[in-house]
Amino acid sequence: MAVIQKSLRIPEEVVREIERISAETRNDFSSVANELLRESVRIHRCPGIVFTEGVRGRRARIAGTGIEVWEVVSTYQSVGKNIKRLCRAYHWMTDQQIQSALGYYKTYPEEVTRLITENEGWTRERLHRRHPFLPPNPS
Repeated sequence: MAVIQKSLRIPEEVVREIERISAETRNDFSSVANELLRESVRIHRCPGIVFTEGVRGRRARIAGTGIEVWEVVSTYQSVGKNIKRLCRAYHWMTDQQIQSALGYYKTYPEEVTRLITENEGWTRERLHRRHPFLPPNPS
């Protein structure tokens, strides 16, 4: 990805918050600021999507649900891209929340597809190799 240098005036309280996040995450100021800017642009383009920290880093989630976008899209694909079946599978979500997830997928398909592929690759054997303290076949 090409990087362009720009001069930017940042309010003091924003700088302090980025420095705090940088210290907590042990990432440099520029990396944290760029991640926050990237997320802000995505939130602006896709209302109803938020980014939160999870066990595998920051991920796009549907606001008010805690569910990651890739999960809804994976379900959508598994029901033959049938919106009525998707709505039944996530009956507690509003139409707007579901549309937000699908809209994010349409806008950032590579990211969502990568996450689906990563998560479909988990098998009991792979999980056991990664975490040998877990039983290979839970009873």
